Amino acid sequence: MTDLRIYNTLTRNKETFVPLQPNKVGLYVCGITVYDLCHMGHARTYLSFDIIVRYMRHLGYEVNYVRNITDVDDKIIQRAMQNNETHSELTERTIAMMHEDFASLNLIEPDIEPKVTEHMPEIIAVIERLIARKYAYISDSGDVLFDVSAFEQYGKLSKQDLSQLEAGIRVQTTSDKHDPLDFVLWKGAKPTEPSWPSPWGDGRPGWHIECSAMNYKHLGEHFDIHGGGSDLIFPHHENEVAQSCCAFDTPYVNTWMHTGMVQVDNEKMSKSLGNFFTLRDVLAKHDPETLRFFLMSAHYRSQLSYSQDNISQARAGLERLYTALRDVDAKLNVDLSYGGYLSRFEEAMNDDFNMPIAFSVLFDVAKELNKHDKTSTEAQALAGVLKGLGKILGILQGDANAFLQGDSAQEEGFAAKVEALILKRNQARSDKNWANADAARDELTSLGVILEDSPTGTSWRKL
Repeated sequence: MTDLRIYNTLTRNKETFVPLQPNKVGLYVCGITVYDLCHMGHARTYLSFDIIVRYMRHLGYEVNYVRNITDVDDKIIQRAMQNNETHSELTERTIAMMHEDFASLNLIEPDIEPKVTEHMPEIIAVIERLIARKYAYISDSGDVLFDVSAFEQYGKLSKQDLSQLEAGIRVQTTSDKHDPLDFVLWKGAKPTEPSWPSPWGDGRPGWHIECSAMNYKHLGEHFDIHGGGSDLIFPHHENEVAQSCCAFDTPYVNTWMHTGMVQVDNEKMSKSLGNFFTLRDVLAKHDPETLRFFLMSAHYRSQLSYSQDNISQARAGLERLYTALRDVDAKLNVDLSYGGYLSRFEEAMNDDFNMPIAFSVLFDVAKELNKHDKTSTEAQALAGVLKGLGKILGILQGDANAFLQGDSAQEEGFAAKVEALILKRNQARSDKNWANADAARDELTSLGVILEDSPTGTSWRKL
């Protein structure tokens, strides 16, 4: 296998990836708290890891991809109460919508998708280990808390000064904590809230312990890669490190990966700023493949600015690639090393999944393809390379004409009307009747149709 280098949040360096087991990768990604529709931040994070998994499998790794679902949480309970429904009714509905949204983006499904509510025995077992090893204690209120002072390396992932960490704590401070940084492992039951039996009384898990228990069950005490959005570095992932290292005396995770946030017109996406977009909001205006192309256009660790201009640029870029593939009988069994493009593509992806450089390789293939007659062996081979590289990224697998002509081509009579106008225009040009030719073209323009003339004829696409 070629050397794959990944930026490790823990060390703040790019490191050559060496799996714990030869050719096998254990990958855990923190999933969604399912109380509402998925938003653009979710789409960016999970599309990033979709590409990472696809590429690692391309390299020949056997990836065990685990992405959890948090299906009990303060926000879920509050939203269910507002809706006058049970927490399970809410989560069943939102999980189904999440799956629909992710399928629309062509995200591969995780190999394992554990839910918190299905892992209470595992969660309780890890808490029991922490109590027995003196890393956790039962407070006067009945909650079980992790003792941060007992773990000397606390803060090693987020690299923050412990004196400055309190502002980032998600859980409410209680009066019976030994230290303000201590965090809840098990919350005592409250009236009307869902609860489960435990050695410390009925209750439910804190946020952080869930992932430690679930990835321990499905990947073991020590695994290769843990990922999520950069907003999870503290406190969630920091607390995971503390819990798991203390429970099992292991390094826990070798490589930590975090994705950048989504901005809207260069401002943080936020409901309070009125610039918050669900994935469904955006898919109502843009086709899924264009959105996928846009979301992968920047390096996964960088911030991504969502704007109409940037989406339009993504659409234009994808159209360039599909235009090159149009009317070519791609050799789907072509050796991807043809032309040397695969090695350049892999060089980019092996450098911490550098998508902007990888995209430039695809555009170079398209540029070379456009130099050849579409019926030539060279064009067919290049088209095969372009589709093959696109397949690794989950794009360019559709029919070129269908993509370029858009949904309007499916409207009854639209395509026939366009073809008739093209025939009228071309006949008028042949007859040197420039007025009629211009009139036909103007009508096509009014329909939002762009014509592309070539030696083999005239094709069209929707603006």
